Amino acid sequence: MLKIKQSVRISLGSIRSAKLRSGLTTLGIIIGITAVVANVSLGESFNVYFADQINAQGSNFIIIYSQEPNLFYNNELQIIDKTPGVAAVSPIKQQLGGVTYFSQKKNVDIYGVTEGYKDTSNIRMQNGSFITHQDAFSAVIGSKVANEKFKRKISSRSSIDITLRLEGNRTVTRTFKVKGIIKPLEVPSFGGGAPDRDNSVFIPISIINQMLEKDDFSAFVAMSDTLEDVENVSDLIDKRLARNFGVSSRDINEEDTKPYRIFNQADILKQLNQLANALGSFLVAVALISLIVGSIGIMNIMLVTVTERTREIGIMKALGFSSMDILLLFLVESVIISLFGGLLGVGLGIGGAYIATAVLKLPFFYSSYIFGAGLTVALIVGILAGVYPASKAARLAPVEALRYQ
Repeated sequence: MLKIKQSVRISLGSIRSAKLRSGLTTLGIIIGITAVVANVSLGESFNVYFADQINAQGSNFIIIYSQEPNLFYNNELQIIDKTPGVAAVSPIKQQLGGVTYFSQKKNVDIYGVTEGYKDTSNIRMQNGSFITHQDAFSAVIGSKVANEKFKRKISSRSSIDITLRLEGNRTVTRTFKVKGIIKPLEVPSFGGGAPDRDNSVFIPISIINQMLEKDDFSAFVAMSDTLEDVENVSDLIDKRLARNFGVSSRDINEEDTKPYRIFNQADILKQLNQLANALGSFLVAVALISLIVGSIGIMNIMLVTVTERTREIGIMKALGFSSMDILLLFLVESVIISLFGGLLGVGLGIGGAYIATAVLKLPFFYSSYIFGAGLTVALIVGILAGVYPASKAARLAPVEALRYQ
């Protein structure tokens, strides 16, 4: 019985003697493993990207927004603020308005908020400070509003004019002192109702309501004490608001019965994880098709190899090599080709994923398990693709093999 070391030496000699054939066989496995590794890495990158987007929007946040006009007032603000587990809350009033700076006017989303918005939405300041309850006609602006919207950059000491449209096509304009500029997000805003802070202007909610001649709120953004409590606190707020609006406890889970919607950070993370996992599964499925094609290519070429080496197999059997020796030789050759292709495929896959994430502006994700998984898959493919050709070679009768031309 041949030892593994001897089988490896003989198999390497066979691979070297047919470089073109071995190269083509290896190419199939390289393409398959590259696709698998790159797509698995991309799937993880999307997962990290989605999580980063959500976490950038706030800490343990809970968002409640109305589906009817004139629904939320100070009463609802107090209900949320006094809910156990709520660390901070800010009402929100949103309106598209005009911002004028050095005679140049641009349409910008104007948000009325309170100082609690800074904590609930994880606001970081680049210059200046965020608005407080003591501020009146002060504004905090996003980095793109400050640096890209206008021909001249807006500093934290500039004055801007904000124009809001009231009902009946009347407009009101007030001058605001820019108090601070918000630090730009490291990842783009994911949307989903969250303000695009880089392209927005924030002013005290009391002032925007004064300008609009209103006293209601569009939404609330609250923050629980911890991420672990965010779902429980969200449910408690939901129950209290439902009771406030006359929704019975049996109907609280029916969204159509409530005049508002509520969602939290944990809910969004779950949904985006499902999306990322579905996307990752799709990418891996596509890659596995390439891998299957590669494994079929290995099997076909190994079958051709058996045919080409029929006479050689007969000589080996005449010299005393057993059927198990022949089986082992062909199986080892298939595994060596697959592992070599796997190593190259893992390297190319990681490199391809790095380039793809750079182009797509995603965080690059690579874990050591991807390396091990790539080689394991290559090993399995090599064994599966080599079993049938190896068993066919082992079954050849020595006399018939020697007669083969």
